[in-house]
Amino acid sequence: MPHGPLATYRHRLATGLIQPDAAQELAAEKLESLHRALSGYRPSTGQKGWKARFGLVRRASPPQGLYLFGDVGRGKSMLMDIFFHTSPVKAKRRVHFHTFLQDVHAALHVWRKSAARPGPDPLPVIAHDIARQICLLCLDELEIKDIADAMIVGGLFKDLLAHGVVIVTTSNCSPDELYENGLQRAKFLPFIALIKEHFDVLELSGERDFRLGRMSGLLVYHVPPGPEADSGLAECFHRFANGQAPTEEHLIVHGRILKVPHAAGRIARFSFSELCESPLGPADYLQLATHYDVIIIANVPRLSPEQRNEARRFITLIDALYEHRVLLICSAAARPHELYPLGDGAVEFKRTASRLMEMQASDYIRRPHLT
Repeated sequence: MPHGPLATYRHRLATGLIQPDAAQELAAEKLESLHRALSGYRPSTGQKGWKARFGLVRRASPPQGLYLFGDVGRGKSMLMDIFFHTSPVKAKRRVHFHTFLQDVHAALHVWRKSAARPGPDPLPVIAHDIARQICLLCLDELEIKDIADAMIVGGLFKDLLAHGVVIVTTSNCSPDELYENGLQRAKFLPFIALIKEHFDVLELSGERDFRLGRMSGLLVYHVPPGPEADSGLAECFHRFANGQAPTEEHLIVHGRILKVPHAAGRIARFSFSELCESPLGPADYLQLATHYDVIIIANVPRLSPEQRNEARRFITLIDALYEHRVLLICSAAARPHELYPLGDGAVEFKRTASRLMEMQASDYIRRPHLT
């Protein structure tokens, strides 16, 4: 079996899991160089002993991080996953940027409530705590939406880099396009300069639409459920997971844990029961829609009037997936317009049925995911 990211990438090419792409090959080579640089890297943060107390520990020069950007479907998350799983570093974390930012906000909340605050600025303390746990941070889909998050991310990255944490991140836009036209953007410009100084910036500019390409020959809507449909769903998961085995993931929604039973990278799989027969709401579905590019739902039933609560949740779920352009792959007991013909909300369900039809079209499938 291959070991480094470049060997793993080429193995997937050779086995037909992915198609040749010059930009991806270059990114894999960049990641291979970082992989080798990390083999002997040990940051000084957290070291103990008399030399450390007197400042005599020689700091290791951290390897340069990597900033991968490009349109949705170019393979950024796939390459990051390959790099993360093959990395020789044990103290590492791979996380979606929004989840990481939620964790930071939670830490800031704890700091604000603390009776004995460590100082006027909590970000150095938070960065130090992170650096004590990991020396490699992989952040997927970096995006800045407001000035508060812009200032938090800018200060935190600066402190993490000072502690020797190596950061690899993906984004849909170049560093210069981050928080573009945002309020008080001038305050954010030092962060952009920081990225250009400490990161190798690489654009994935391939022309292939991987989301549409991977669906070639496969259905997104299977009727009826059963062994044949299950096989089709499994094949879809395999293609989008890039060979990764599914694992259970946990997302945080308003302080609660949302369990994702089967996930790999940017794809997740559920049963209808797990999503719509459980007490989930709009915030849960929004978190799933922003976190995953592809969601598979097995065994959508034909709903009766007595299942109005399940129908309501399904309407809310499909709205969230549609509005964020998530690729939905499912098995169902009937065609969309036959799933809930009678009962409370049946008229509103007609819009859901229409959206389910549209989500099967190639024009929808090729649209970029909105996080």
